[in-house]
Amino acid sequence: MSTVISHSLFSDFDIDLFKAGKHYRLYEKLGAHLIELDGVKGVYFAVWAPSARSVSVVGDFNFWTEGEHQLEVRWDSSGIWEGFIPNVEKGATYKYRIHSNNDGIVTEKADPFAFYCEQPPHTASVIWDLDYKWKDTKWMKSRQDHNGLDKPYSVYEVHLGSWKRHAEGNRFLTYLEFAEELVSYVKETGFTHVEFMPIMEYPYDPSWGYQLVGYFAPTSRFGEPQDFMVLVDKLHQAGIGVILDWVPSHFPDDAHGLGFFDGSNLFEHPDRKKGYHPDWKSLVFNYGRNEVRSFLISNALFWLQNYHADALRVDAVASMLYLDYSREDGEWEPNIYGGNENLDTISFLKEFNEAVYSNFEGVQTIAEESTSFPMVSRPTSVGGLGFGMKWMMGWMHDTLEYFQKDTVYRKYHQNDLTFSMTYTFSENFMLPLSHDEVVYGKKSIAGRMPGDEWQKFANLRLLYSYMFTHPGTKLLFMGCEFGQSTEWNFEGSLDWHLLQYPFHEGVKKLITDLNGLYKKQPALHEKQFSPEGFEWINYSDHQNAVMSFIRKGEKPKDDVVVVCNFTQVVRENYRIGLPRKGKLNEIFNSDATIYGGSGIGNSGKLVIDASPYDGRDYSIELQLPPLSVTVFKIS
Repeated sequence: MSTVISHSLFSDFDIDLFKAGKHYRLYEKLGAHLIELDGVKGVYFAVWAPSARSVSVVGDFNFWTEGEHQLEVRWDSSGIWEGFIPNVEKGATYKYRIHSNNDGIVTEKADPFAFYCEQPPHTASVIWDLDYKWKDTKWMKSRQDHNGLDKPYSVYEVHLGSWKRHAEGNRFLTYLEFAEELVSYVKETGFTHVEFMPIMEYPYDPSWGYQLVGYFAPTSRFGEPQDFMVLVDKLHQAGIGVILDWVPSHFPDDAHGLGFFDGSNLFEHPDRKKGYHPDWKSLVFNYGRNEVRSFLISNALFWLQNYHADALRVDAVASMLYLDYSREDGEWEPNIYGGNENLDTISFLKEFNEAVYSNFEGVQTIAEESTSFPMVSRPTSVGGLGFGMKWMMGWMHDTLEYFQKDTVYRKYHQNDLTFSMTYTFSENFMLPLSHDEVVYGKKSIAGRMPGDEWQKFANLRLLYSYMFTHPGTKLLFMGCEFGQSTEWNFEGSLDWHLLQYPFHEGVKKLITDLNGLYKKQPALHEKQFSPEGFEWINYSDHQNAVMSFIRKGEKPKDDVVVVCNFTQVVRENYRIGLPRKGKLNEIFNSDATIYGGSGIGNSGKLVIDASPYDGRDYSIELQLPPLSVTVFKIS
């Protein structure tokens, strides 16, 4: 059996960067790398385990025999163990068996930097490479034109394990099958981006991917790493961006994972008040440790570099920012200034965003942050956290709360809708109707709508149309686009059979047209994060539950007028004020018969009157369809 040969991929500068927390390409050094040394092919292994007394590579190539291939510790106090093992080939499985200096503890761990993992419930790492010939050059050169903050940004959130399954045996689709079916579907429905719920390797299906073990490996449930590259490549070739859910907030304590890696609190914070998450029964990274910061930032850049991701949606940012998140008195300690902010996290998130934006053009970071923490999506140069966008959780909760109310009561709650405009431009907000809103007894989005069947679907169309005309980017969870009637079930496929019914097909057609409207009308995206892009016409008509506003583009000719009727009462001769004379042309109506609506609307070009109204010099009378959004252009 071959022995371990002394070899290193690290320079002294690499080690200095690693210790300083500034090495952002650790995946090129740590982990298992197929190389050729003095004419002999094999694998270079390197693992960070500073509390280890010995580290052995065990795998199928040595019959999992400890001591057969023992790595050497570096002399520079970096805590890195390394060495070259000849004749180990791609596809071999392995782990690290670590004897700790702490109380004789022995751990057997998967490689934190493995590019590929065995399919769960198996837990070994797999020797692999990242060789792939990309075909998305056109996209990569021009993605700023697709990914900018002044561009249409409509996201389809997908859980690969349950988007669609094979009927026979309820089998997962593969990455290659998704590259055909999912790409075709997203292109058809007009979304600009797909967001994948975590695809990094995770051991437990009910976690939906949010409890990661293989941070550098796409899950093997659906195929090999290169198969996932094909999926991303095909999306890009179809003009669709790719957002990856990224989870730097916590990780599970599975025996083969990052927890207690070398018999010490290596990746997790040693203080349970900072290192344990009570909600998810998981461990929290030590954001103040330089090497951990290097690990996480390297991981973020890895997916942007090697898998051509266009954005990272950062999960559970609020849980990272606050020391008292989900903790009672006595379960947390204030920071040095007496506050509840986690200063290490704030510093880490700023560094993460600076690293992403300085290393890649045309990408975005998106924060799932549910509190009023200030300046989340503002540059670090002015004191912000540096994210490109932030989920608008307040809009989501207020809007869904309003829409669940019977229409007869809505006139008393219009402030639930108008309140969002008091703060919508304080951040670069994305409007999410995400997976979290269709689980745990909340019902599906369609299932929350009040009234009989016709009214339920009219309300659903109204909700989506209001969402697409409200300032901000958009995110819709899979199934919502055709009115999935039941809660999301991660163990099965979406209810695709519903598309045989006109109301469901109508919702899908509506979403397709809303995506087209969002792209075609500059006023709906050019100033979506600026107060200059929005102007109320009338937000105070509570009695009729109607509100109207103008969305503005760079050019006045691109402005659109939006009128929302939140009851099933048709409003005849409803007058609204307008900023100038001309003619008004209806360009979108959520009550159109093609969507399952009643077909009431405003045909032809309507002449604007020189009659003052709503504090303006001009006005017009419109017919407002029931439970509808109508959009007009002035010509």
